[in-house]
Amino acid sequence: MRDQIEAALRGSRADYTEIRLEEGESTRVVFRGQDLETADVVLDRGGIVRCLVREGGWGIATFNDLADLPRRVEQAYQGARAIQAEEPIELAPIPACQETIAVPLQRDFRGVSLTDKKALAQEYNDILLRFDPRIVDTHTVYADIFSRVVLASSDGTYVEEERPMVNVAFSGVARQDGDVQRAFEAVSKVAGFEAVVGHHELVEAVARRAVDLLAAPQVKGGRYTVVCNPRMTGVFAHEAFGHLSEADFVYDNPRAQEMMVLGRRFGQDILTIADDGSIAGLRGSHRYDDEGTPTGRTDLIEEGVLVGRLHSRETAAKMGEAPTGNARATGYRYPPIVRMTNTFIEGGETAFHDMIADVELGLYACDAFGGQTALENFSFSAAYAYVIRDGQVAELVRDVILSGNLFVTLEHIDAVGDDFQWSEWGRCGKGQGGLPVSMGAPHVRIRDVLIGGE
Repeated sequence: MRDQIEAALRGSRADYTEIRLEEGESTRVVFRGQDLETADVVLDRGGIVRCLVREGGWGIATFNDLADLPRRVEQAYQGARAIQAEEPIELAPIPACQETIAVPLQRDFRGVSLTDKKALAQEYNDILLRFDPRIVDTHTVYADIFSRVVLASSDGTYVEEERPMVNVAFSGVARQDGDVQRAFEAVSKVAGFEAVVGHHELVEAVARRAVDLLAAPQVKGGRYTVVCNPRMTGVFAHEAFGHLSEADFVYDNPRAQEMMVLGRRFGQDILTIADDGSIAGLRGSHRYDDEGTPTGRTDLIEEGVLVGRLHSRETAAKMGEAPTGNARATGYRYPPIVRMTNTFIEGGETAFHDMIADVELGLYACDAFGGQTALENFSFSAAYAYVIRDGQVAELVRDVILSGNLFVTLEHIDAVGDDFQWSEWGRCGKGQGGLPVSMGAPHVRIRDVLIGGE
């Protein structure tokens, strides 16, 4: 295979040629309510060629058979020639790398039968169904994938990397008197089958929360001091700030260029936000990105000041900065674009009990059920929340929606917790659909947050 790929690269007439081949074996088991909706094993193999003609543009061709590779390289080259570029496309230099990366698994899920995977998912699903008659619907998923990715370029890079991942996810829907509430948890790891067994208490917590939310009152709208748990904070860092740090968005958006000026102060000295695709075991981690750039830590905000952004080789050259290893593709059918890996707010020094001690009336917002962003404006729905009253976490409330201006909100972060943790689930939907990412954070406290509610 390597001989075929390298021969195709030598035969290319483009200024730059890149070939990415992916082979994947995946399993997916889905229960919805009492019904087994899906139980399948999928084998997939394919690749993508990208050719660059600097006075033209990018040409792309995909393939499923290596025998087609020379023809696909020529097609990509002809496509690149046909483009009339407004300005020459340059690529920031990266070192040529030759490496084979294996990921050992304690209990390789490829050796576990589909019957056993189905039994595990059904066991979790049954916990949800039996918990309370008010649980009227469930969605339980087991999924795994073991991919081998080969990346080769005319610059001399040839990298082979194993990319395994195993996941379970549980959702319960409770209904009473026309009121419907949902709770969700998931576990996803770069690990073997052992990572997804033994989560019975977590599944029961999902069912209990869905039922408890039926009796929880709606929050009263207004302005509050809000303490966000690590998962809510991580989602905020990813959605509200991380996407603004992706250089393709900044380069193409004049308003973003005005906002995201390096050296601008966005928060207090306690605030540091970074992205790091090199941390072993996380969903967004790989040794190299999908252009062959080594991954690593990129500080975005350091002690309150904007100091960096995320790049591909092309955006780095356009903006006169260094590639950061953030060119990622959802699969071989797509070219890499600038995307986050593992984005996080760095831990601070404040204990949780100290964070809430002087809050007379506030909210403790936990997890997130999604949200919307429009440049610097955001709106996020907490999965659930509690009132903070006289320095204590009090009653459960629901329908908590946080909204505001990103930069004002960053300035209002006045405490960062000492309890950093990574979320075990995260997907980014930019452009090409769901791509695994991780989000990390401690608890943070934000003053004067606008909360929508009753």
